[in-house]
Amino acid sequence: MKIKNVWKDVKHPLEFHSDERGEIVDVFYNGNIDHVAVVDSQPNVVRGNHYHRNSTQHMLMTKGSLEYWWRNVDSDEPAQMVIAEVGDLVTTPPNEVHALVIRGDGNQFVVFSEGTRGGSDYESDTFRVESIVPRESMP
Repeated sequence: MKIKNVWKDVKHPLEFHSDERGEIVDVFYNGNIDHVAVVDSQPNVVRGNHYHRNSTQHMLMTKGSLEYWWRNVDSDEPAQMVIAEVGDLVTTPPNEVHALVIRGDGNQFVVFSEGTRGGSDYESDTFRVESIVPRESMP
């Protein structure tokens, strides 16, 4: 898992442009994006509890927040957690089990996928697992 905030952590070759009209911030430059989706989530739900063998996903938080839980698919260690908020870009590499606990404010994020993850292939690289979220953290 890698997390950065697109408004605060812009580094070359990405750029940030600002003038009297507003701001433009690069999210990707020369990336290999195969699919893009917008996900709206109701408050107090859990998404995920799966991993992808071949795909990398990047989630850009546009509204609200979530708890991002993760661990390597081959690990017996407890999952780790980070809070993702507006502007955060969370990258999920292949073979990382991940679960999203949507907090009380609900949320929206844009998912940019490298690999098979869209259209009729949406489930072809998705492997479900038992929940990695500790019971006391469940909504």
